[in-house]
Amino acid sequence: MSEQIQASHVLVSYVDAQNSSSLLTKAEALERIQDLKSQVLSGMSFSEIAIEFSDCPSAEKGGDLGEFSRGAMVKAFDMAAFALEVDEVSEVVETEFGYHLIHRTT
Repeated sequence: MSEQIQASHVLVSYVDAQNSSSLLTKAEALERIQDLKSQVLSGMSFSEIAIEFSDCPSAEKGGDLGEFSRGAMVKAFDMAAFALEVDEVSEVVETEFGYHLIHRTT
């Protein structure tokens, strides 16, 4: 397995998540991220969805996180990102920051 990958993500945060200013409940955030995944799977641009809906500063870059090494991200995110094939989108991944969709780009 590669020790460095590049990925983009969409983060939907909720009230009690770390560094969150969201007003969504955890259940509302989960519903929103599941809806966004459906939109991606139906052909909508991951980048456009990230720009419009992600609660991460990376949203400005279409969710692009750049290249990162194994262990650079929180454990659940890292494990999911490195398990993906190039161009694959993850299942919903929960971290202390909220719910993520991850798109591996390299």
